[in-house]
Amino acid sequence: MTTARAGHVDPLAPPHPTRVAVVGTGAVGSSFAFALLLSGLASEIVLSDANARRAEGEAMDLMHAVPFARTARVWAGPVEECAGAAVTVVAAGAAQKPGETRLDLVQKNASIFRDLVPRIASANPNGIILVATNPVDALAYLTYRISGLPAERVIGSGTILDTARFRMLLAERTGVDPRSVHAHVAGEHGDSEVAVWSSANIAGMPLEDFAQASGASLDDDERREIVKATRDAAYQIIERKGATYYAVAAGLVRIVQAILRDQHTVLSVSSLISDFYGIDDVYLSLPAVVGRRGIERTLALNLSAEEASALRRSAALLRDLQAPLGL
Repeated sequence: MTTARAGHVDPLAPPHPTRVAVVGTGAVGSSFAFALLLSGLASEIVLSDANARRAEGEAMDLMHAVPFARTARVWAGPVEECAGAAVTVVAAGAAQKPGETRLDLVQKNASIFRDLVPRIASANPNGIILVATNPVDALAYLTYRISGLPAERVIGSGTILDTARFRMLLAERTGVDPRSVHAHVAGEHGDSEVAVWSSANIAGMPLEDFAQASGASLDDDERREIVKATRDAAYQIIERKGATYYAVAAGLVRIVQAILRDQHTVLSVSSLISDFYGIDDVYLSLPAVVGRRGIERTLALNLSAEEASALRRSAALLRDLQAPLGL
């Protein structure tokens, strides 16, 4: 059986409002494509991978799910077939291996991105690129610098997953639905991430006040435990099953939903930061308003002195990580 293929698309034409491209069909890319199909957000999904047969197999498998899900056209093709996509999600690259440093990983994946990103941008100059590959902040910055796209149309998945984990843990401690918890993880998607306790709230009620009123305990030791559990969740999952992909796929779908439906949703994603607590010219996560144009604006959180210092340290680590990229 062969998969359907798209016809020629003018790369200068406006993005198709419901076409989404996925570059990289490993665990994250294929999980995202499946979640996207089930969501019904996209009427066209195009998959691309260096292993063309892998992409074809994923496309065939997804097409067989259409009778149980939402009508969509799914096909596999080269990177150039992302033309006309409203969003191109880049999940291509290598995972970090035991004993491999983050510097090793960023250099390895940067080499892949230097080939892929210009091709994506050339084929689809009006679309948005959403980077999911790790180290996501450094690679989103690289994508911005080499794509020629404006910063608002290059987004990193950032701490959207860390924020979800943080909210889930706070919800478990306070006995509410995680969707009722408003809290963010800022900075790097990695070990230097910053849990922003100072603005955390439930239904507009400061978290500490809500905890006291509900009889929940959130002392310093418990806060440190929550931060550690948030930061180390990926390590725990990888130790057990080898990789994380379902939750990040759901997070990517949420970002794509905000874009395609122009929802102006506040999400913790990685974007270009300028003049924020002394931080400049680096991609890291802060709450940002996401809509059809990409990053509409990044919110200037009022951080405590301790949080601001931690965020500056996180930014410094990211600058050190991206420095060898020669940007």
